[in-house]
Amino acid sequence: MAWTILILAGLFEIGWAIGLKYTDGFTRITPSVLTAVSMVISVMLLGLALRELPVGSAYAVWTGIGTVGTALLGMYLFAEPATVIRLVCIGLIVSGIGGLKFLT
Repeated sequence: MAWTILILAGLFEIGWAIGLKYTDGFTRITPSVLTAVSMVISVMLLGLALRELPVGSAYAVWTGIGTVGTALLGMYLFAEPATVIRLVCIGLIVSGIGGLKFLT
């Protein structure tokens, strides 16, 4: 269950990271509120997952999910470059996340 909570926390991290782009420097109310709510939920879920998981592994997986998801959505939503080297690096992050999950 802790891993499920951690994955959900990572998804909310993606939400707030992408949400920052839509806040326009926190000048747009609705995106700003949604982004702030996503931040709070993400950290709260991380805290719940840490009841059972080691902090080093959980934090690395949480940030990894956020990093990979944000990078991929950045390519999809904002036409950021999807170069081969960038995709290989994202793949390395994914393999690191998988390694931490299976070793913990």
